[in-house]
Amino acid sequence: MYDRWNVRGYDREDAVRLCHMGLNPMTAVLMASRGITDRTALAEWLNDGPPALSDPMSFKDMDKARDRVRRAVERGEHVAVYGDYDVDGITASCLVADYLRSRGLVCDIYIPQRLEEGYGVKTAALDTIKSWGCTLVITVDCGITALEEAEYAGRIGLDMVITDHHRCGETVPAALAAVDPMRLDCPSASKDLAGVGVAFKLVCAVEGPGSEERLLEKYGDLAAAGTVADVMPVTGENRVLIKRGLRRMYEGARPGFSELRAASGLDNRPPTVSNVGFTIAPRINAAGRLGSTATAVELLLTRDRRRASVLADELCALNRERQRIENDMFHEALSMLEAFPDRTKPIVLASDTWHQGVCGIVASRMSEKFNVPAVMISVKDGVGRGSCRSVEGFNLYDALSRCRDVLLGYGGHEMAAGLTVSRENIGALREALGKLYTGSAAPERVLNVDFEVFKPELLSLGNVESLDRLEPYGAGNPTPVMCMRDVSVENVAGLSEGRHTKLWLSKGGAVFEALFFTHRPEELGVRTGDRADIAFTPQVNEFRGRRAVQLSLDDIRVTRARA
Repeated sequence: MYDRWNVRGYDREDAVRLCHMGLNPMTAVLMASRGITDRTALAEWLNDGPPALSDPMSFKDMDKARDRVRRAVERGEHVAVYGDYDVDGITASCLVADYLRSRGLVCDIYIPQRLEEGYGVKTAALDTIKSWGCTLVITVDCGITALEEAEYAGRIGLDMVITDHHRCGETVPAALAAVDPMRLDCPSASKDLAGVGVAFKLVCAVEGPGSEERLLEKYGDLAAAGTVADVMPVTGENRVLIKRGLRRMYEGARPGFSELRAASGLDNRPPTVSNVGFTIAPRINAAGRLGSTATAVELLLTRDRRRASVLADELCALNRERQRIENDMFHEALSMLEAFPDRTKPIVLASDTWHQGVCGIVASRMSEKFNVPAVMISVKDGVGRGSCRSVEGFNLYDALSRCRDVLLGYGGHEMAAGLTVSRENIGALREALGKLYTGSAAPERVLNVDFEVFKPELLSLGNVESLDRLEPYGAGNPTPVMCMRDVSVENVAGLSEGRHTKLWLSKGGAVFEALFFTHRPEELGVRTGDRADIAFTPQVNEFRGRRAVQLSLDDIRVTRARA
């Protein structure tokens, strides 16, 4: 999986000193490896009391947005929230709509269909919103590039307030207000907020000074889910939103999250960034990918626990269907790749049978597996809609702009993008990207490892449980990764119809169960009796009341194959 492991290591004296400060040995070693070695730095890192949230009025145009929403509340206007179909957009839509409804407004939610409409604000959608009798539309997680659409809204008598967190150009849409920390002229220091974070700021501004704590108690779970799902840095203000929001999610105030956790097998486990990001968020995302965002919206807004249970089951079923489609597409793509043996070129594949909503996930898996840019294209009626994923060092957006002569359209950023292309130009696109990538040295795949575990007894249940104290993990505070060398492979088995691999590993008399997700046993090239080095994150697995340490593998290297 990786060309090299970068094992950071730690100073033993630092770890011992941290233990004397009251830290568990595992936590002490991790903190020492990350350079947090003195009492002041440790106190700041472990402080559970959140710092003051930033002033929402520090955002450019927030005063205009606040005043317009307050006027809508005073007049009892009919308002629409226009969101995106991913978790960030769905949670932001629910947050703003629920708040406005609590203030007595009729508030509708409009989320475009991924397959039929695509991302962003559309004029046809604005016509629909106007036909509902709405006088104000508030965008969340989208809109900052909707120059023509904002002008169109004004022409049809529909006021628009934009909240977004994506980059925008020098020209800002001519809406009544455009609140986006990434605006070039926005003085706010909160540049890393997700769309739901900006939406939360709008609600705080409308409610007024001193409302942040109360609103965080009410909407923190939505803010946390959207921020985690959008993989925003878990630092600064985001860390406060996530930490407080996960706590609220655990308290079960919102039936939708409680029932979704139960349906996902997480009901007895405190929410973490990991299980929200890899278990909760994919189920909500599946609704957007398969065209059922209304199910996710209703789940997050309903107060009826029985209804929430039904909706949670529906989302889990959608996610299983998404997984089945993804797995079929991935293995079909692997088979198709045999016709293109040059593994140093970008992968560009297309099919009339692929589900466009799942192309992005498959492109990510192909790019990760072969360490080259990947484009997966779903073709219908002669037109292909593709999702693209890149690798570090290759600017995908710039590359597509240089291929625009063979494209019908494109958009995105350096690492991920979307495109439309006619069937007859797919080959030309493959050739053009290949020429652009020629001579681009594939970046070295490096796995950052915190430290090496020399004594397996360090991986005790109590020690691994102590790592929860450092949650939430994420960008800026990554999930701990450790390595252990020269372990014995006692057994290997496939899981979930071969999609995943389970291994039993031993060293020094200790035996550990380990899981390698999204890789079949034959892909790993590991057999019973081999000796191997492993890189992993230790976790606590609970099954039928039994709690045990389980290793989630990031990489495995056979060092000595069985005879």
